[in-house]
Amino acid sequence: MALPARAQLTYWSIATAVFLMVLWWLGDVLLPFILGGAIAYFLDPVADRLQRMGCSRAIATALITVAALLIFILMALLVIPTLVQQTLQLFETAPQLARKLQGFLTERFPSVMEDGSTLRTSLLNIGETIQSRGGEFLNTALSSVGSILNVVLLFVIVPVVAVYMLLDWDKMVARIDALLPRDHQPVIRKLAGDIDKTLAAFIRGMGTVCLVLGTYYAIALMLVGLQFGLVVGVIAGLLTFIPYVGAIVGGGLAIGLALFQFWGDWIWILAVAVIFQVGQLIEGNVLTPKLVGSSVGLHPVWLLLALSVFGSIFGFVGLLVAVPLAAAIGVVIRFGISQYTSSKLYVGFDPRDDD
Repeated sequence: MALPARAQLTYWSIATAVFLMVLWWLGDVLLPFILGGAIAYFLDPVADRLQRMGCSRAIATALITVAALLIFILMALLVIPTLVQQTLQLFETAPQLARKLQGFLTERFPSVMEDGSTLRTSLLNIGETIQSRGGEFLNTALSSVGSILNVVLLFVIVPVVAVYMLLDWDKMVARIDALLPRDHQPVIRKLAGDIDKTLAAFIRGMGTVCLVLGTYYAIALMLVGLQFGLVVGVIAGLLTFIPYVGAIVGGGLAIGLALFQFWGDWIWILAVAVIFQVGQLIEGNVLTPKLVGSSVGLHPVWLLLALSVFGSIFGFVGLLVAVPLAAAIGVVIRFGISQYTSSKLYVGFDPRDDD
């Protein structure tokens, strides 16, 4: 005999509260396991495909691990040092860019840039603030991340957790499925399947889109000679998960830098604008339809709200779990709405039911 609905609601509410308390209390301890699980979840389809090609799960995991290790080594040797160097140079160049912008506005709009004007003062303050605080902010961010993701967590525990979870992923899913309450197993399986589809479409799909576009922007901008092309490409790629924001921020930053660097040489400025226009065409017509699809179910506003709420409550760990939890909550809300719209509470009672 199933438990009464009120008792079930009580037990599940307690379980949810305990889960949130553990997440808040053991956030830093759980961090490597959350990262490892996210990596395993992201790479599980690759392992499944290798299995369908004839590899065992162990061999598939080994091949993925070797490939990931080679990619990490190449990035550590080639990309990361250049990225850090360009970021620091951008902070140092900010006052010079502000002065150039001030000179341009003074020449074109002298009445706006008079001595003591608000715009002139703001430009000077922005440039000086970025130079004085930019390097400090970067060092603080790196040291803060380093205090959380120390060398042991980053280079030992996270990869080990990811490898073991990837190796036993199917077994873990089967074990969890065997522990589901029998009365609610069909509904939970359906909800879990919907959550998995949403996460797969968003995390795997949008993650791949961000990676492809970020790489394209960085390489293309560096090829045309933009001074901080790698930094701009990384920023545009990271922000691509929010529709239009990546292109607007990255394109605005790139074109602004191009105006200062290539002023008078309009061909290169136009080339920078064309690069982002082509990127938008590729994203909208090829990458997003094929990799993400049209039924992701995560509205950008809902995503930003989840990142803000979970980040403020649980810190860095909250940012990591915000997307999957937002997807899960969204699926549950849609399921609840469908149940409500088919219930007597919504449609009302039919007098014929009493006959």
